[in-house]
Amino acid sequence: MEWAWLIPVLSFIAAPLIVILGPKLPGKGSFLAILAIAAGFVIFWAVLSGFLGASPDSSHCETSADTGSLVCDYQQEWFHAGLASLDQSVTLTWGTLIDPLTLAMLGLVTFVALMVQVYSLGYMKGDPRLGWYYAVHAMFAGSMLTLVLADNFLLLYMAWELVGICSYLLIGFWHERPAAKEAAKKAFIVTRIGDVGLLVGILLLWSEVGSFSMSEAFNAATTGAMSEGVTTTAALLLLLGAMGKSAQFPFHVWLPDAMEGPTPVSALIHAATMVVAGVYLVARAFPIFQAYDGDALLVVAVVGLVTALMSASIALVSVDLKRILAYSTISHLGLMMLSLGAFGYTAAIFHLLAHGFAKALLFLGAGSVMHSTEAQDIRQMGGLIKVMPITAIVFSVGALSLGGIPLLAGFWSKDEILNAVSQNRNPVFIATAFVVAFMSAFYMARAMFVVFFGQLRQGLDHAHESPWLMTAPMMMLAVLAAGFGLINFNWPGAFPGFGGLIYFHEAEDFHFNLWIGVLSTVLALGAFWLASLCYLRERISPDILRQKAPWLAVVVENKYYFDEVYQWAVDRLVLTVSGFVALFDRAVVNDVGVNGPADTVRRVGFVLRLHVTGHLYSYALAMVLGTVGLAVLWWLRSV
Repeated sequence: MEWAWLIPVLSFIAAPLIVILGPKLPGKGSFLAILAIAAGFVIFWAVLSGFLGASPDSSHCETSADTGSLVCDYQQEWFHAGLASLDQSVTLTWGTLIDPLTLAMLGLVTFVALMVQVYSLGYMKGDPRLGWYYAVHAMFAGSMLTLVLADNFLLLYMAWELVGICSYLLIGFWHERPAAKEAAKKAFIVTRIGDVGLLVGILLLWSEVGSFSMSEAFNAATTGAMSEGVTTTAALLLLLGAMGKSAQFPFHVWLPDAMEGPTPVSALIHAATMVVAGVYLVARAFPIFQAYDGDALLVVAVVGLVTALMSASIALVSVDLKRILAYSTISHLGLMMLSLGAFGYTAAIFHLLAHGFAKALLFLGAGSVMHSTEAQDIRQMGGLIKVMPITAIVFSVGALSLGGIPLLAGFWSKDEILNAVSQNRNPVFIATAFVVAFMSAFYMARAMFVVFFGQLRQGLDHAHESPWLMTAPMMMLAVLAAGFGLINFNWPGAFPGFGGLIYFHEAEDFHFNLWIGVLSTVLALGAFWLASLCYLRERISPDILRQKAPWLAVVVENKYYFDEVYQWAVDRLVLTVSGFVALFDRAVVNDVGVNGPADTVRRVGFVLRLHVTGHLYSYALAMVLGTVGLAVLWWLRSV
């Protein structure tokens, strides 16, 4: 386990090597990024093996008082800050924290990143900036892996910002396109708002605890050493950062626009890096959120529920294939937040993994379709299973999984979330969650049926199956999207079950809630059946909602006008206030405060220089007048 730090470092080393040596290497150095993440994936298995063989008596390991699970922390002194002589110095450390949550994220990130980078060899073939693409890819993976491994908030924040920078570079990779430039800036600015909250929250914890250490902050929150008000405030500030990265309401607007980047980038962002970082942060800081009866978790649950419902409704009417998947991601991230807000720690992480494999598969499948058809609007597609059978099958596996069809991975993880919500939140939450589950199945069925089934649409005769460099990663992801749910079960002598590995306080074996399982199955199958009536058999008009409630259809199709409201706020409020501040800065601060004293001295000097004439009679007259004046003053004083 002490070699876990190598997993991100290998990718960090690959990035500059590709930039410097890439033009002289085969494939512009792309193989360096692939070898780095592949080596990281191999090291992950070694770290996992070491952790499963460790015990609380092992070096650097103990049973966490916060989570109840085994945790191993390998620390290294970083640097000193302050003056030791005045007893005002702070020693900062960096280290790797190995626990079940870390291992789950390491496995997800390394595997998905590896699949995406191999897939990109086919998708990005011939791109003139291929080397730069893989360099940033390697930096992106290394940053996310550092974030996952960090054992203190300062190192986590540094990796957090690196993730943001890399996403900006990859979203705007085709910067010659105006839409890509705007999308990159939008993502960077919107997420920065949340990042400010995260930074303030970290500084608040440091001021209270005196350390950036996560374990010390968690201990202070759970033992009562930190007051309830400070703990709740810190939790909400951390949540603000998580909302920005995970595109939670009202910061969700950046993620659909991020589809302007290359499709493999979308797969990586949505499945294993940028957006899951927010969910990971809430899960990592869960001891702070659940302290003092978990008041902050109610806010997490509300934010997640609103996000899930709103985004699912937009996905129902979107016609851009990648944006359907983008809004699906936002909705499922909302479900993960809802699960955490309902004390469903294990369920949230389980769904994060199941969703990650399925969503990576779906985005790579969408990229395969776009690569072949050069189309992105689902209204221009149809019947592609006839010319792209492999892509159609694997995409369908991902859609069925996220739709909650029984025995696939998404079915088990979604039901775990519903179970947690039903047990720990009021009926409004679970009722709305079932609605979201139905909508999720319907928009997944809609995308699958419209794109791949039915008659082959005219003009798509040229479409063909993607090369094996693209289909092979999709098939491997399809296996996990279908079978990953089996990890939920307790396999005697082999694996304790997901709840026996990742848990909060106490391990819990899998148990099936009959009424939730039956109802969720009925809803999922019903949604797919209804979608088939609308888009395959055409017995029901998909425009029935538009006919019955046209105003609602318009509102949803315009994404609840969030972009318009934000643009109005920027144009009317932000720019107006900024203009006033700029005027005040220029006219008052600069002209009066800064330039004013200098201008006054210059004017006084200009007047005073008039007495220097160079004429002797002028100086004599001044001396006489001065003498007379002094004499008059002396006389007046004596009188």
